[in-house]
Amino acid sequence: MESRVESTLVKREKGYNCAQAVACTYCDLLGVDEKTVFKAIEGFGAGMGCMEGACGALAGAVLLAGLKCSDGDLDAPKSKGKTYQVTKEMVKRFQDKGGSIVCKDLKATVDGKQRYDCADCIKDAARIVEELLFGEENE
Repeated sequence: MESRVESTLVKREKGYNCAQAVACTYCDLLGVDEKTVFKAIEGFGAGMGCMEGACGALAGAVLLAGLKCSDGDLDAPKSKGKTYQVTKEMVKRFQDKGGSIVCKDLKATVDGKQRYDCADCIKDAARIVEELLFGEENE
């Protein structure tokens, strides 16, 4: 798969929030239409709407993990373990890169400079998605 990291930033420039930019960039690879994903993930932007919670870019990545890993069996679901395992690895990698998974902490100002900005979070989340969900080991 050709990297789509730059496509996530184009979506952000169009007005998508961080969660939408990540999730919508890859939803076609999982057979889900972009408009549905756009609407479903909208409230997760800006740290779940008010910059106090989990990073929206990471939330978009986690949504994709569920779409990719879930068996979708409503009567007897058996895929939670796999989805949780992938999600745990996503969160670990994201935290290792940025030092936090909380939007407010990532965007904190240190010595007059923002620690991390939304573009950094989006790029990191997109790279993690590509590695864990669409990398060579997943083909």
